Amino acid sequence: MIIAIDGPTASGKGTVAAGVARHFGLKRLDTGALYRAVGLAVLDAAGDPADERAAVAAAEALDLAAIDERRIRSSAVGLAASKVASISAVRSALLKAQRSFAADPAGAVLDGRDIATIICPDADVKLFVTASLDARTQRRLAELRNRGEAIEFEQLKAQIAERDERDINRAEAPLRQAQGAFLLDTSNLSVEQSVAAAIAIIEQARGG
Repeated sequence: MIIAIDGPTASGKGTVAAGVARHFGLKRLDTGALYRAVGLAVLDAAGDPADERAAVAAAEALDLAAIDERRIRSSAVGLAASKVASISAVRSALLKAQRSFAADPAGAVLDGRDIATIICPDADVKLFVTASLDARTQRRLAELRNRGEAIEFEQLKAQIAERDERDINRAEAPLRQAQGAFLLDTSNLSVEQSVAAAIAIIEQARGG
């Protein structure tokens, strides 16, 4: 069983994907982490994430086992990720790794921005997880402050809106709800409620 979960920044898709993977006993890939890792590698090399040559080199050299989960979660890396993700050659470099992960006969849960549209268009169940901009900003703000990063609500809100704009309007694999994907709005849901709602959708879809 392949479950594809897409959605914008801080919508809760990662939390939902992790909960769904635990519930169904499936492995999970956070594909956004790949782009964050590429963005971080470019920044670490004092490069420009919008520079195609630098971004592609970082993507081709990416070691999935060496991704630093803590460092890739900063707001600066998030912006860098959205820039490298808009580069076609970067997406091509990471496509094979994502599809290989999904090809495991045991099944998998993948979350990102183009899972149901590009990576796994034939997924058994597709979800599009979303939330209001204010709700997403508040969630990311709490996460960043928890990690000791100082940023104001309005500044972060502008960054998230900028990333939404870039993700939605990029030429290749733009963020959108795939045909046949179930919409899950988590704006007013707790983590537990969001995961439970996703599981209910998936079980209903499988039963149908």
